[in-house]
Amino acid sequence: MISVLVAEDNEQLRRLMGTVLEKNGYRPVPAADGEEALELLEKQHIDLVIADIMMPNMDGYELTRRLREAGHDCPILMVTARDSFADKERGFRAGTDDYMVKLIDVGEMILRVGALLRRAKIESERRLAMGGLVLDYDSITVYRGEEGTALPQKEFYLLYKLLSYPNKIFTRLQLMDEIWGMDSETDPRTVDVHINRLRERFKDSPEFEIVTVRGLGYKAVKSG
Repeated sequence: MISVLVAEDNEQLRRLMGTVLEKNGYRPVPAADGEEALELLEKQHIDLVIADIMMPNMDGYELTRRLREAGHDCPILMVTARDSFADKERGFRAGTDDYMVKLIDVGEMILRVGALLRRAKIESERRLAMGGLVLDYDSITVYRGEEGTALPQKEFYLLYKLLSYPNKIFTRLQLMDEIWGMDSETDPRTVDVHINRLRERFKDSPEFEIVTVRGLGYKAVKSG
């Protein structure tokens, strides 16, 4: 059974989330704060973490940062009462995979948990299929049937990231940090150049298109 650690200091909400997870076939592992969550993670396998940001002793940002520094790659869903871009940016820089804003819709929580687990499976297998296309991460090659095309490294990583999260908007800064590195001095507009090259390469592909979201960034949208 898939284990989901719920780090939430509000006991009533923690119990509610645990009950809903259990009803949907998951094994909830409750923790009252970040410190307890770390202790539990050291003792047992956890497939996904749901972490509130505002917790005593150790908040969600610090918990996420500590997990990533220790090499834990399980998906992390942050829960917050704050929905500003600055707060979300801080969370993504710490290593979270997704966000939910309180008040929690438990139905949406289950959908997000399922989506994160599917993405984690994609990443562990290092192959991504979409329609007739298969992206092989290890060979940075895109296959259509038996025919493979090796892409320039940065182009491949950019495409792989966007297609792994259909309809999710990524800012230029997020893409730069992940693909070029947080310390890169490369102009963020380099992302635009690589996006345009990908659009040209895959202009006849029926599986997806890369959409510009004005003022925000880019997202991949499944066609059809």
